Amino acid sequence: MIRLHLARGWRTELPPLVLLLQAGNAVSFFGYGLIIAFEIIYLHQIRGFATATAGFVLAAILGTAALVAPASGTLLDHFRPKPILIAGNLTSALGYAGFAFVDRPWQAFACAVVGGAGIGAAGTANQTLLITLVTPDQRAASFALGRVASNLGLGIGATVAGFIISSDQHLRSFQTLYLVDAITYAAFALVVLAMVPNRRAAAVRGSAPGGGFRAVARDRRFLIVIAVNIVLIIVGYTLYSTILPPFAIAHTRVGPAGIGIIKLANTLFIVTAQIPATRVVKRMRRARAFAAASALWTTALLGVLPATLIHSELGATALLAGVAIVFAIGECVHAVVLGPLVADLAPPHLLGRYMSMYALMATAGLALGPAIGGVVLAASPDAVWWGGALVAAVIGAGFLLSGDRIPEPLAVEAGVPDVGEGPRAAAQATN
Repeated sequence: MIRLHLARGWRTELPPLVLLLQAGNAVSFFGYGLIIAFEIIYLHQIRGFATATAGFVLAAILGTAALVAPASGTLLDHFRPKPILIAGNLTSALGYAGFAFVDRPWQAFACAVVGGAGIGAAGTANQTLLITLVTPDQRAASFALGRVASNLGLGIGATVAGFIISSDQHLRSFQTLYLVDAITYAAFALVVLAMVPNRRAAAVRGSAPGGGFRAVARDRRFLIVIAVNIVLIIVGYTLYSTILPPFAIAHTRVGPAGIGIIKLANTLFIVTAQIPATRVVKRMRRARAFAAASALWTTALLGVLPATLIHSELGATALLAGVAIVFAIGECVHAVVLGPLVADLAPPHLLGRYMSMYALMATAGLALGPAIGGVVLAASPDAVWWGGALVAAVIGAGFLLSGDRIPEPLAVEAGVPDVGEGPRAAAQATN
């Protein structure tokens, strides 16, 4: 009976083609996981670049991806997502393969621009393509499965890379990691080419009056959702992923091995619980789900502070592993609600642009989080956590007060427009 219940919890009812695409995403993220923890180490220790230069190279990847995302959204509103996804993955493959052979900073920056351009185009095209392959009711499950695929791929990739590098820290080992990463991007492109139909995201593109990013800029509700969730990504994702490790090493008894255990606890929980959590979250109103994610992250952020008072390495590690699981629960809730909401808010002829802003939002949050968190951490380590908790709590309260301003998927599916939405609600009803 327990096995049957678990199997039902993991049943997504998604089309086989979506499962294939998400498996391809897992493979692609496995390749990225091979290098993500060792990029600065490779550029600094093996290639001899200054640490600051290595950091700027990685920033160039994110910066290029952010610049390319809106442009790819425009292309997706005029062309089919399949060729853009293939081109993006092949471009990423070229950029990351080039990293294996750089020996000068300008070469690394060139590879960063190429790889980042591919990531920006492929990320937006992938989400747009997935939306065309599912019904509105299946969007939450699709985004949830995407979270599982990315976390599983990153976790396994980082683990494998750790064993490889720990046994042989020579140039050939790092080159192998980058070349395998490039192969995973190319393999994903070949799978899309061979298996995925070349369908459009909407029947009519680029012909609606008042289209383009001007129409997106006039959607105040969407812009508010994007702005608020950039802040949530900063306090809920990046403070945990980038600021917690150095804080724990400097201000608690947790050592490097403990950081690995904390990361593992977070990843394993997401991989195990994300799909079953989708069924629970879909029963909640979206405003309350956002508020719940904010409350969970508020609790997790405050939960970091007691670790500084624990004088046992095991005890501090156990506490922060529990904090990592609370962060993971918040991630499970947040991911299931945000992606489908953006897709529901998008008129069919602007789906690509909306999804590009969704990708840009994630990139902005991941880029701003370390910068803001690093400055606050240097000034007042404890303020990172109680300040982030205060921000998350205020946002959660705002969601609770928003009432019916956030549309529900049932209203969209039934063709019942939200009050005052007019043409937007009609577009949603046909999506």
